[in-house]
Amino acid sequence: MEGSILDSLGTELIGVMSPVSICMFLVVLLVSTLYPPSSSPSPTPIITAANLVYSENPSDSTTQKLEGSLLNAAVFIILIAAITFVLVLLYYYNFTNFLKHYMRLSSFLILTTMGGAIFLSLIRHFSLPLDAPTCFLFLFNFSVLGVISVFGRGVPIIITQSYTVILGIITAAWFTQLPEWTTWVLLVALALYDLVAVLAPGGPLKILVELSQSRDDDLPALVYEARPTVSRSNGGGRRNGGLGLLVGGVSDNLSVELQNLSRTNEEEIDIEDERDRTRYEGGSDQGETTPLVVANSSEIDVVDEERSPLVEMLAGEGRDGGEADEEAMTRGVKLGLGDFVFYSVLVGRAAMYDLMTVYACYLAIITWIACTLILLSVCRRALLALPIFIALGITFYFLTRLLMEPFVVQTSTNLLMF
Repeated sequence: MEGSILDSLGTELIGVMSPVSICMFLVVLLVSTLYPPSSSPSPTPIITAANLVYSENPSDSTTQKLEGSLLNAAVFIILIAAITFVLVLLYYYNFTNFLKHYMRLSSFLILTTMGGAIFLSLIRHFSLPLDAPTCFLFLFNFSVLGVISVFGRGVPIIITQSYTVILGIITAAWFTQLPEWTTWVLLVALALYDLVAVLAPGGPLKILVELSQSRDDDLPALVYEARPTVSRSNGGGRRNGGLGLLVGGVSDNLSVELQNLSRTNEEEIDIEDERDRTRYEGGSDQGETTPLVVANSSEIDVVDEERSPLVEMLAGEGRDGGEADEEAMTRGVKLGLGDFVFYSVLVGRAAMYDLMTVYACYLAIITWIACTLILLSVCRRALLALPIFIALGITFYFLTRLLMEPFVVQTSTNLLMF
C-alpha cells in the first residue's frame, strides 16, 4: 500500500469539518439575528415533546429549574426510546419501505413546518415584501426538491449534502428556542441515552446496527456522507486535484469508470479517444466490439465509485479479509444528522449568551472531530462520537462562561489586556 493514513487525513478533515462548520455557523447567524444576546425579551419558548411537563419561567428558583428540566429530559428520553424500539420492530420484520416513507415524510414536514416558521421569522425581521402565494409555492417546491435530493437516486452529491446540512440547520435552530436549563439538561440526557442505546446489550441502536450488518443492508436514516472522489485504478495513492470534468465510459471488463479531467491532461484524453475509436472500428483483442451502452442502475454495478481516501486505504489493507469487509469499506466517512443538530444546538445556545462561548464550543467540537478521524483510521469501526462531543462542548461552555469571560472582561476593563 502506497502512502499512509496521514496522507488522506487532510481531505477527510475538510470533508467532515466543512459541513459541520457551515451548519454551526449558519445556526449561530440565525440565532444572533433573530434572538440577539442584547435583546431584553427572551425568545418565547416553544412547546414540544422536550418541555411537556415543565415550562421554565425566569422567576423560578434554581432548584425548580433543575427539577423541571430533569423531568422534561426524562419524559423526552422515554419518548425517544419508545419510538426507537418501534422502529427496531419495524426493521426487524422487514418494514423497510414503510421506514423509508416515514423518513421522507419526516424530512418534508421538517422543511415545510419548522423551516417555514424560520423563514417567516426572517421575513418579519427584515420586512421583506413577499406575498403569501409566492411564499407557499417557494416553500413547497423547496421541500419537495429537498426530499427528492436526500432520498432519490442520481442526484449530484453536492445537492444531497447541501439539503442534509439544511435539515440539520432547521432542526437545530428550532431546538435553540427551548428554555436554557431544559436545553443543557436535555443535551446531557441525550448523550447518556446514546451511550446506553449503542453500547448496552439489548440497546435499540445496537440491535439496529447488528441487524443491518447481518442483512448487509443500509439503515434507512438521515446520514451525511463525505465522499471525496478517489479512483480505484490508481490504488488510492493519488488523489484527484481540483474540480474537473468527469468522463464516464464502459471499459473492457464492463465496469463503469469515472476519470477526473483537467486542463492539463486534455492531450492524454485526445489520445485515449483516438485509441478507443480505433479499437471500436477494428475490434478488441478478442475480435469483439465493445459498444457503449446505457442501462438502468439496477442492471449494472458501478464498480468505480466515489470513495473516501481514508476508507480507500483501509480497504486496501483489509482486502484479504473477505469480500464482505471490502464491500463494507467502500463507503465514505458518514456522520449522522443528529450530530449536526446537537453540535449546532450547543453553539446556538452559546450564541444567545456571548460569542466567546461560541468560539470555545466550536474549537472543542472541531478538535475532537480531528481526533475522531484519527481514531477511526486506527479502530476501523464505527465510533460513538456524540456523547464525547457534547461533554466537551458543555464543559468548554461553562468554563468559558464562568471563568474565562470574567477574567477577560476584568483585565480589559482595567487596561491590563487589549
